[in-house]
Amino acid sequence: MERAVKKHKQKKQQVNDSEPQIMPRATFFRRLLAMVYDTLVATAVGMCAAIVLIVTLVILLKNGILDLRGYAEPADLIQASLGYKLVIQLWVGAWIAGFFLWFWKKGGQTLGMRAWRLRIYSTTDAPMTWSRLVLRLICALGGLGTLLVLIDFKNKQSLQDRVANTEVLLLTKEANHHKNW
Repeated sequence: MERAVKKHKQKKQQVNDSEPQIMPRATFFRRLLAMVYDTLVATAVGMCAAIVLIVTLVILLKNGILDLRGYAEPADLIQASLGYKLVIQLWVGAWIAGFFLWFWKKGGQTLGMRAWRLRIYSTTDAPMTWSRLVLRLICALGGLGTLLVLIDFKNKQSLQDRVANTEVLLLTKEANHHKNW
């Protein structure tokens, strides 16, 4: 009988521990710090993506697979060509967008958000779909959408949060552990 009571208490404790705690919405300052951190990481992701594509283009141009169009060096052609520069920029932009989308979808946090104990949650019962996250990314306007938090004292929601029906909450240290995702 004692064992049954003890197990029941343990289960009850586990249920109570797993219940979501009421967490406050993130302040502008915390969001800004997370954005600075994420900008550094996104810059590194963009640089790596650019290097991979540029090295690939140089190899293809040097080996005659792509035409040098009369230029002596592949770098000269890439610098002079609007098409090559556009392809590189789109490639880098896709990788940077992918960085944010992947982290938001897989854990609700980017690396900067994790460092500052922030996480994205849905304000509706609808699941966090890729389309909602893309909409959130577009409405962030490169971080300018977050300025709305400065004006919206009561709700502390950014433009991207309002449009995508999300909220950014400040987590406890325990809730920020990746095993709780």
